[in-house]
Amino acid sequence: MGRISRRGFIATAGALAGLATAGDAAATTEVDGRSGGTGRAAERAFRGMWLATVTNRDWPSRSGLTADKQRSELIAHLDTAVARRLNAVVFQVRPAADALWPSPYEPWSQYLTGVQGKDPGWDPLGTAVTEAHRRGLELHAWFNPYRVATHTDPSRLAANHPARLNPSWVLPYGGKLYYDPGNPAVRSFVQDAMVDAVRRYDVDGVHFDDYFYPYPVAGQSFGDDPTFARHGAGFTDKAAWRRNNIDLLVREMSGRIKDVRDGVSFGISPFAVWRNASTDSRGSDTRAGIETYDDLHADTRRWVKEGWIDYVVPQVYWNIGYAAADYAKLIPWWNSLVRGTGVQLYIGEALYKAGDPAQGAPWQDPAELSRHLTLAKEYAEVRGHCFFSAKEVGADRIGAMARVVADHYPSKVSPPT
Repeated sequence: MGRISRRGFIATAGALAGLATAGDAAATTEVDGRSGGTGRAAERAFRGMWLATVTNRDWPSRSGLTADKQRSELIAHLDTAVARRLNAVVFQVRPAADALWPSPYEPWSQYLTGVQGKDPGWDPLGTAVTEAHRRGLELHAWFNPYRVATHTDPSRLAANHPARLNPSWVLPYGGKLYYDPGNPAVRSFVQDAMVDAVRRYDVDGVHFDDYFYPYPVAGQSFGDDPTFARHGAGFTDKAAWRRNNIDLLVREMSGRIKDVRDGVSFGISPFAVWRNASTDSRGSDTRAGIETYDDLHADTRRWVKEGWIDYVVPQVYWNIGYAAADYAKLIPWWNSLVRGTGVQLYIGEALYKAGDPAQGAPWQDPAELSRHLTLAKEYAEVRGHCFFSAKEVGADRIGAMARVVADHYPSKVSPPT
């Protein structure tokens, strides 16, 4: 499927959003670099939003809508991205060992029709790719590698679901079902299932979120002792074996993407604390209760250093001055990490917290997120931002997103190469 030129449709995108201005037209000049300000040629920067489908968070608004209604809601999100002068949408197409395209490996997602395995009558991923490119947007296909279900009952899965056909692949934990990352057959299968989408569609990127081994649940153990006994030869440390399992997934997936389609970037959006400095002198000046290296067995620092990924989007979901994990301390840590690696750094922003009454005072200030982007501009390796998530990009509860656009996105730009 041929890609429609991003620049060729920049005027169309502006017209769709009612934003076609002289400043926007001038911004089609492109140079490499960080996001630029007013009065200069627009520089490349990643301006993305996550479009989440698990539990119908962002889209579709509920399961069981007609195909036409689902399509119109999806296109409305893309138009919102254009209106906010974003240039990339990270679309969750495999939320729970399922698919938002006609996959030969996994069933149709229940979040479309309400029934896992039921054909929705259209191709959401194919439509998203075509319509995003028509609007000058990149479309990154977002996959969750190991989550099988948000419950623990395999009988609720589609009868032909691979997790039912291969019960030894699956472990319950924390009220959910997961594929066992230590099983080599699982690692091969989930790669096959994800690469199928890369082979079929002209996606601009493949994207993993922060879920590898599951987040710890107090008083519960992830029951992979038998897997360790069977496949852990050479490892006396179970945690090191788990990290190696995730390293293998990332490294192998990186190679397979590039073998299948040139020009597709591979990115990951991890929890933003690799390790606290109190645990490891190479870590960040934070006191976070979760460390990806130790708790999720995800060595995000290594993936950057080894160049296994093309971009990283740490979820720096805390305000400036937050004691345990200060935005102002994490940005320089990540900036230093990626320097000289060739890995692009984009910052994940917690737009969903803005105006949430359950959050602290900083998140009640519409200018908090804009201050994040102002601070990040001081660091040369920061090449953009991604906002969680699409529902809030559109609703903009207290005007925080509008403030970001007004302060930092005066015109359109293209993503980094």
